[in-house]
Amino acid sequence: MPTGQPESQKAGQPESQTAGKPESESAEAQFRRGRLTKLAELGIPAYAYNWQRTHSAAEVIAGFERFEAEKTAVSLAGRLLSRREHGKTQFGHIQDASGKIQLYLRKDTLGDEAFSRLELLDIGDMVGVRGEVFKTRTGEISIHVKELALLAKSLRPMPEKFHGLKDVEIRYRQRYVDLLSNPESAVAFRLRTRLVSLVRQFLDARGFLEVETPILQPLYGGAAAQPFETLYNVLDQKMFLRISNELYLKRLIVGGLERVYEVGKDFRNEGLDRTHSPEFTQMECYQAYADYSDVMQMVEELFRFLAQELTGGTKVLFGGHELDFGQPWQRVKFVDSLAAKIEADPLSLSDAMLAKVAARFGVQTKEDTSRAKLLDKLFSELIQDQLVQPTFVMDHPKVTCPLAKTHRSNPQLVERFEPVVCGMELGNAFSELNDPIEQRKRFEDQIAHNEEFATLDEDYCAALEYGMPPTGGLGLGIDRMVMLFSGHDSIRDVILFPQLRPT
Repeated sequence: MPTGQPESQKAGQPESQTAGKPESESAEAQFRRGRLTKLAELGIPAYAYNWQRTHSAAEVIAGFERFEAEKTAVSLAGRLLSRREHGKTQFGHIQDASGKIQLYLRKDTLGDEAFSRLELLDIGDMVGVRGEVFKTRTGEISIHVKELALLAKSLRPMPEKFHGLKDVEIRYRQRYVDLLSNPESAVAFRLRTRLVSLVRQFLDARGFLEVETPILQPLYGGAAAQPFETLYNVLDQKMFLRISNELYLKRLIVGGLERVYEVGKDFRNEGLDRTHSPEFTQMECYQAYADYSDVMQMVEELFRFLAQELTGGTKVLFGGHELDFGQPWQRVKFVDSLAAKIEADPLSLSDAMLAKVAARFGVQTKEDTSRAKLLDKLFSELIQDQLVQPTFVMDHPKVTCPLAKTHRSNPQLVERFEPVVCGMELGNAFSELNDPIEQRKRFEDQIAHNEEFATLDEDYCAALEYGMPPTGGLGLGIDRMVMLFSGHDSIRDVILFPQLRPT
């Protein structure tokens, strides 16, 4: 066991030997608790305060030749992955965030008492080691351990080490176990952090200002979605978790902040599936004096930049397809492509006729489905699902979007586009509606037609009356972008702690 005390720690009883103990536990877990009791009897602390590390496993391996030549003493810490006994010698491996490295432990180096206490170690324990580096006869870089300390006792057995944790339900509910046993999970979340950093870098370089807008809002808006409700006790007021950042960010455009963006959580009290999570991360940005064509160009540049930085090239594999972000994106017009599919102009069809078309093509709808949702579902299932290469779906029917400017060449449409890859919508963008009179009328029309979750934000309309310059706006789903660049086909694989139904 420890041949030296961790810094700033005194020997004594563990803080708790029973806290969190389950009513029923495996024989292995009981055995580990017995070792915890034995440690306490010997006066050996099982939970350290700290450990002074000098190097990571990867740094030791990378600098091996210098460390060996200079006989440099190194101090590492990590989780014990294995331990093999060979008489008066033992071998093991520890793993830290950078990788794993072999330990070489000798009785004549550690001393009889410390060497005998190694039997109180379990796979999964956190340990600190100090020693010098060398290569074994098999050529493996190792630490000749001169000092070892227990830093944290593992009271539960680790998942099967060779096959990893395959139970998807446990992987999502106990992400810490998933990260311990499936290294590829950590890769995806490191990529996520890198991607968000790159998005910020891209926007910062173009003069955008990162801002923060309210998550708790007195009136939800910026999208058509069911909100989560809560109560603001001190104000005795019902509040909503935001479904979008849009209306607050455009207030800032009115206020003279000409390029703004926000990366943050949004919440929509709706379904869970492969690409949807009620709690999700979104980036929204708004640029004064731009329109949706300018934003399209920016999206092409952003995804090309992300591909190059994350993969070293412009081609990305996802869903069994090779996607090329180095090429101009395809442009698909919403109404024209849908009309070609159903052999009729969807804008000229009544709601009843659209419902019949949906039934004919096997698109599931409800009796009270609104016209906007009928059009959206028809396009999504008949056209969007077939779009593989990076594509801009553009020029949507006006009824589907109350916040976009009327199309300059067709008053039945709006200047809107959605980036789509492998049938997955990655975001939404407009030439933003900045006419306060038309904006109020659009809101009122939605309410008059009983559009679900329609609202009229009086303060936002008042803001527009002060004058908002022509503006291009964009929202991108960060979770789906991480899916794309990490190769995962489920949004739960790229959210560290996804919401799940109670067990």
